[in-house]
Amino acid sequence: MSRIGKAPIALPAGVTVTVDKDNVVTVKGKLGELKQAVNPEIEVAVEDGHVVLKRPSDDREHRAQHGLYRALIHNMVVGVSEGYRKEMELVGVGYRATATGQVLELSLGFSHAIYIKLPPEVKVEAKSERNKNPLIILTSDDKQLLGQVCAKIRSLRKPEPYKGKGIKFVGEIIRRKSGKKAGAK
Repeated sequence: MSRIGKAPIALPAGVTVTVDKDNVVTVKGKLGELKQAVNPEIEVAVEDGHVVLKRPSDDREHRAQHGLYRALIHNMVVGVSEGYRKEMELVGVGYRATATGQVLELSLGFSHAIYIKLPPEVKVEAKSERNKNPLIILTSDDKQLLGQVCAKIRSLRKPEPYKGKGIKFVGEIIRRKSGKKAGAK
């Protein structure tokens, strides 16, 4: 991870990074503000439009944390300047999704509807067009939180390998199995 840690993070226009005395990095941009506590042994400095991280030694743990915190700060910079977007597809007969404010209602073939209250940092949109699978579009400036919300939604009905039914990411390829007919000879 040390190669990743050595690379400086370029700050786009409109993004400011500050480091306080408790080694908490705050990134502000047009889409919001994010904070990340950094190990006090890793030194974070803002130098002429770049964020540079330095480690005290070449220990294995210091090298790992060097790359980790560089990646986290880079994700924060990209999040507050451009944002992150994930699209999920519901594959299955009768599978539906509707979004009302911060509540996502899912019909996934169970005897009841599932309601998920999303955090205020995540914006949700549900699209359903005729003859196409319903889509759930999630956007946020926090990459970690967005990934966690997507994992929670996906865990409700993972794609199965025989018919491919379930909740999957757009563009994701599900490895399919042939089922009974291939085994019978």
